[in-house]
Amino acid sequence: MLIFPAIDLIDGKAVRLTHGDYAKMKVYSDDPVVFAREFARLSARQIHLVDLSGAKDGTTPHLELILAIRRETGLFCEVGGGIRSMNVLESYMEAGVDRAILGTAAVTDPAFRRDAVARYGDRVAVGVDVKDGKVAIRGWTEKSELNAVDFCRTLEEEGVRTVICTDISRDGALAGAGIPLYEELGKAVGLDIIASGGVSSLADVIKLKEMGLYGAIIGKAYYEGAIDLKAAVEAAL
Repeated sequence: MLIFPAIDLIDGKAVRLTHGDYAKMKVYSDDPVVFAREFARLSARQIHLVDLSGAKDGTTPHLELILAIRRETGLFCEVGGGIRSMNVLESYMEAGVDRAILGTAAVTDPAFRRDAVARYGDRVAVGVDVKDGKVAIRGWTEKSELNAVDFCRTLEEEGVRTVICTDISRDGALAGAGIPLYEELGKAVGLDIIASGGVSSLADVIKLKEMGLYGAIIGKAYYEGAIDLKAAVEAAL
């Protein structure tokens, strides 16, 4: 299983939100590149980046910073946040970002989703944010009528390979991974599932690995000292 340490970006800073709430934001670094270098030093090979500024207006305000992180660390970079047009997706793909994550647009614009996957294949992933079994959108402020498992089945049928699945109730709360959700998805689909939200202990990492998940994102738990990133990477091997 792969470990993806996470950096959320706002105004050039590395931050974390609780339950996706911009009003509950904590700044951890004014230099995200330094953070990313530390991830690489601790044996990470991948990084999960979210442009929270871009998520607000559908642009790429942190593209140069993201490219600097990739260049300075050599880490595989997956990026999400505000990718809801082919122009923005092309900007990331042509700049050399390894994988782009479609969020709200994957739900609200199925034609764009299908076109993106047809054009870029497994370099496009979909973020599936789950609240009470339904897919949440627009920064988790709205709950759609889409059943999360059914939506993942549709994505698999369309050729999507990777899904970043976030249990919203646990994100940023150090509450432990939403094991039942990932067990259900793992049985229902053959997608590469990356667990996000609440992964906060080596026990979480080991359990997710035993379940056969493709990856796990670690964010606040690392920043707050709840989990040793190097130990997590080693436990996931």
